Amino acid sequence: MQYFNFDPYSLPPEAEALRLEVREFLKKELADYPAVLRSRSWAGLDPAFSRKMGEKGWIGITWPKKYGGAERSFFERYALLEELLASGAPVGSHWIADRQSGPTILRFGTDEQCHRILPGIIRGETYICIGMSEPDTGSDLASIRTKADKVDGGYLINGTKVWTTAAHHCEWMIALVRTSPPSENRHAGMSQFLINLKKDKGVTVSPIKNIAGENHFNMVVFEDFFVPDEDRIGEEGDGWKQVTAELAFERSGPERYMSSIQLLIEMIREAKLDPSRRAQREIGRLIAHLATLRRMSISVAGKLESRANPALEASVVKDLGAVYEQDLPEIAHRYSNGEASMSATTDFEQVRAYITQAAVSFSLRGGTREILRGIIARGLGLR
Repeated sequence: MQYFNFDPYSLPPEAEALRLEVREFLKKELADYPAVLRSRSWAGLDPAFSRKMGEKGWIGITWPKKYGGAERSFFERYALLEELLASGAPVGSHWIADRQSGPTILRFGTDEQCHRILPGIIRGETYICIGMSEPDTGSDLASIRTKADKVDGGYLINGTKVWTTAAHHCEWMIALVRTSPPSENRHAGMSQFLINLKKDKGVTVSPIKNIAGENHFNMVVFEDFFVPDEDRIGEEGDGWKQVTAELAFERSGPERYMSSIQLLIEMIREAKLDPSRRAQREIGRLIAHLATLRRMSISVAGKLESRANPALEASVVKDLGAVYEQDLPEIAHRYSNGEASMSATTDFEQVRAYITQAAVSFSLRGGTREILRGIIARGLGLR
């Protein structure tokens, strides 16, 4: 039987030095940034802020210098992400491209694709969304039906992707589609493509409003959409191998337990006004859980730094992190007799109202709880 392997790591001095630099930058840039906007966490979109991040060299900081990266460590990247998340910085424009799309292109793409796409990501100017989920497939990613038919010079893509975060805002999508019909091997016959969403023919992007009234998700429909051969990522049929590696990147960061951190900050501020024993007990428990998740997450960063596969441990952190994030608004409701409202006059009530609505999706993105626990069980040899 296999076991979880959360080796202990400490962030090195260079990571802590970068942390202080980032903290000073954010203190200046977000001086007047409201708490309720900070609560959007990494879903907040601000292209101008992303470009400033690019100017600082803080996007793609672990990537090779030949593409514009800084070749810094995953520990330094971890310290950077912690500060961005703790401050509620509006990093959503470049977040997915930096976190997983760029690493996917680096690992499986051609040198031409890397030179064409990565420098724009690093500058904070090129944004990418993920085309995985589809209508009627639930969490069973292997059952996708969007297909790519081979034609002269490329492929024609037909099908629908859904829950595509910020597709309305992005120039590119990395889409998982079928290049061969389904077979007994459910994971065969899929490939990934770079898709230019700004083409004016064959693609329609429609908003899906979430419960908070935001256009965060989208549905993307392809009708005879042409993709040239040079925009296929990796070998035809290798899509499943590539997408599982990509999901490991998606599940490995501190955003998987820090999306609701602004609410914890406001809970602490609120408790200071009436420091009851119950508040101390609840907040103490939350801080202890946060510290544990952080140690586990830093261990995942250590695996990335040592080029080990963090898929199993990242799935554990993502699952536990989603539970933690969704518990926060439930606990926060015990602090106030009033009804949470976006029109409330206090930061605590506004943030509580937003996180209560947004947290519903936290156990869906990056893999549902059932899927994650299946991955964990398989990784432990239990199924």
